[in-house]
Amino acid sequence: MTETTIKETFISKIFTTLKQALKGDESFDYTSGSIKKAVILLAIPMVLEMMMESVFALVDLYFVGHLKHSSFAIQTVGLTESVLTIIYSLAIGMSMAATAVVARRIGEKDPIAAAKAGMQAIIIAFAVNSLLSIFGIIYAKDILIVMGSSIESAEHGYRFTQIMIGSSLCIMLLFLINGIFRGAGNAAIAMKSLWIANICNIILCPILINGLGPVPAFGLIGAAIATTLGRSIGVLYQVYHLFFGNGVLKIKIAYFAPDFKQIKALVKIAAPGILQFVIASCSWIFLAQLVATTGGDHGSAGYQTALRIMMFFILPAWGLSNAAATLVGQNLGAKQIERAEKSVYTTARYNVIFMASIMVITLVFGQYIISFFTNDEMVKTVAIEALQIMSIGFIFYGIGMVLINTFNGAGDTWTPTGINFFGFWLFQIPLAFVLAKHFNMGPTGVFIAIPVAETAITLAGIFFYKRGKWKRVQV
Repeated sequence: MTETTIKETFISKIFTTLKQALKGDESFDYTSGSIKKAVILLAIPMVLEMMMESVFALVDLYFVGHLKHSSFAIQTVGLTESVLTIIYSLAIGMSMAATAVVARRIGEKDPIAAAKAGMQAIIIAFAVNSLLSIFGIIYAKDILIVMGSSIESAEHGYRFTQIMIGSSLCIMLLFLINGIFRGAGNAAIAMKSLWIANICNIILCPILINGLGPVPAFGLIGAAIATTLGRSIGVLYQVYHLFFGNGVLKIKIAYFAPDFKQIKALVKIAAPGILQFVIASCSWIFLAQLVATTGGDHGSAGYQTALRIMMFFILPAWGLSNAAATLVGQNLGAKQIERAEKSVYTTARYNVIFMASIMVITLVFGQYIISFFTNDEMVKTVAIEALQIMSIGFIFYGIGMVLINTFNGAGDTWTPTGINFFGFWLFQIPLAFVLAKHFNMGPTGVFIAIPVAETAITLAGIFFYKRGKWKRVQV
């Protein structure tokens, strides 16, 4: 075989794998064959899925950043997103439980049990979000003020917060149903649902914010309406494929009958998973409040701008690390422990390369990226400093994500919960408070505490991974 033929064959294989990943191929057995191919097939759609999730916040940030009173608008979007991390935590926790159980059942070659488990998770989501939506609608203004917003800023933006928290079911279902698809090995459907949701959001945002023809300009409220409509359309796409798709999961109406034994099993896995992300979310909420009280409205707006941009880069890495959850879950279900370990190392290596590249981009081009999203010079100054300091820990963030998904994919959700409790509440929060208040560093102290704590959390994750408890968990 000539060198040219070898190259052509190699390129052909790459394109075939890419096509397979983007199309979604549940016929591929993730418990056998090439681990590298398995990671790529799962990671590509998962990365694109998380990129689309991060685009939601960036699209809103771009359009509201050019409104009149943009510092108020940016702060409102940022503080609301900080509060929404609680809902994201619930969604991710339930999604992890669904992924772990569905993946384990698929690994055991029992797709009916996998489908039933997924539907019970959706029942839980409906029950939880009914209460959250009512609370958010009633107390939106108070939530912004507690978060450190000025009364004037809260008055300006609380309607945005009402709509965003009030539509929490859409957020929950988007994450949860995607978790079900990922557990079944069909990450492509999860990716496509986010693409559809984001395309709708990108189209609707400028129309509803600025107005077009007979459509009036809703300003900041328009951003909330556009995001909610976009997510709702994405959920409808997911539901269609659950019932009428050609995947391994075959959903029937009968599966929606409450199965309290299955619900209890899911809650048992999800509760610590939810708790681990609530712990992290509450830490981010405290940091946002600390920046707002020490840096004022402009400091808060700058931090929120940097945070949204940082999440744009981190969420794709989280998507890549999600491959570890599916591979670990399915291979443990198939009693392939050594293969599960190799999947973790392969995924971690890819994630480190990705995050190292992003770190270089944010350090070198951070000021240009920030300038695209806001015209306010005071906001820019804070945002550039925040982005460059926080990006120093990107490589450790990447490793930590893979380890968290490894534990969660195995059903060992208590280990990362304990790590997060000590890492965020007993280390990051006190460190940020001391640097910001005691050493009078203000927002800069908060920015420094973030990569320091994330590095410590990753080192703890490596320690517990090597102890191997995650290999023996039964779900």
